Amino acid sequence: MADIFPFQALRYDPSKVSPAEVVTQPYDKITPAMQDQYYAASPYNLVRVILGKPQAGDNDRENVYTRAAAFLQQWRAEGVLVPDPQPSIYLYTQTFKVPGDASGAIAERRSFIALGQVEDYDRKVVFRHEQTLSKPKADRLNLLRALQAHCGQIFMLYTDPAGGIDNALRQSGPPTVEVRDQYDVLHRMWKVSDPAIVATVQTKMADKKLIIADGHHRYETALTYRNEMRKPGSPDLRAPFERVMMTFVNMDALGLVVLPTHRVVFGMKGFAIFDMVAKLQKNFEVEDLGPLTGAAAALDRLRAAGKDTTALLAVTSHGSFLLRSRAEQHSKSLAGLSERQRALDVVQLHKLVLEDALGMSEDDIRDQKYLKYVRDAGEAIEEVRNGANVAFLINPVRMQQMRDVAFAGEVLPQKSTDFYPKMLSGLTIYSLREAAQGSALGGH
Repeated sequence: MADIFPFQALRYDPSKVSPAEVVTQPYDKITPAMQDQYYAASPYNLVRVILGKPQAGDNDRENVYTRAAAFLQQWRAEGVLVPDPQPSIYLYTQTFKVPGDASGAIAERRSFIALGQVEDYDRKVVFRHEQTLSKPKADRLNLLRALQAHCGQIFMLYTDPAGGIDNALRQSGPPTVEVRDQYDVLHRMWKVSDPAIVATVQTKMADKKLIIADGHHRYETALTYRNEMRKPGSPDLRAPFERVMMTFVNMDALGLVVLPTHRVVFGMKGFAIFDMVAKLQKNFEVEDLGPLTGAAAALDRLRAAGKDTTALLAVTSHGSFLLRSRAEQHSKSLAGLSERQRALDVVQLHKLVLEDALGMSEDDIRDQKYLKYVRDAGEAIEEVRNGANVAFLINPVRMQQMRDVAFAGEVLPQKSTDFYPKMLSGLTIYSLREAAQGSALGGH
């Protein structure tokens, strides 16, 4: 099923740059303030490649994409980026505190980086679980065409209850790279070049199906680019563009944390709290909890209610309302959805609350016309205090729910899952150009 391959990653030379000053969070998590910080950290920071700054006078010949390619080529020529001598896979661990866990518990997520075969969805090897948007895909495709390289991680889930793959990759020596990021997450990576270990991992992965956890836009960009590059006739499945850099995580292992993404509604003219509550009562039992004592108490109440049924918490300037699903729900918005999807908190929030009760269209939601996505519950509540119409707090999607939806070939609304922590960009880079040159010379 899942074909994976070692590769000679381009990596920053630690004798020339400090890894902590050049790696970044994923491009879509980089705020303007973070972008400025990365620019200031080092002239070799990867942000210049994955999320460069537009300049006055940009045109078809000079723009963020052409500058990104020039930076990558320059750093390669200067020896700041160098290829590993042997084809390798890369053990990658992240040690972190779980957000929202008052106990301060430390978790570790284990994964490995390798190349994966780019597969069409209808082959039932790679499964998606979220919708994608055309604008980010166009941006990433323009960048990939210019770079001919993959710099970010596509976060893939596989199932391995016995943990055989993680066990095969365990290392006792010091890591090849170690970085602590701005969120106090410790990232460690080991280069694994032993052909016997690589072959064991390839064999154990051969019967796996993959779910995209993070990186839907980047995966679909790789699909589009592959189709552009293929010549007429039978494709050469070993061509560099037939593969993409992936990071693989066992969904049955400890350390896999999914956070909720809360919704804040703002700027709706004529919004009236009790009109909304009256409409919500059609599909939910609504309990007026009064003013909140704090985000922690709100999430505790929501978590308890969500053990037995779909539950949402609406936070308004009047106070908070706990929404529990009624046994019978009647809405045209749910037509055509499977029972798997109807049971999900995030689907009920989008269909029964945002669309039915608040009157948003699917386009309004997709374009975030009145909608903001917020990870931190306290920040969502503060938005209401600062004038937003209402914030909806939700429980995270459970791993089994996401697995069932994905393997059924269905998708969730955007921002349904938030896997924590994010994987750093710049630990490894897959250069299609150099892989092609290696193949022409008889290499791997």
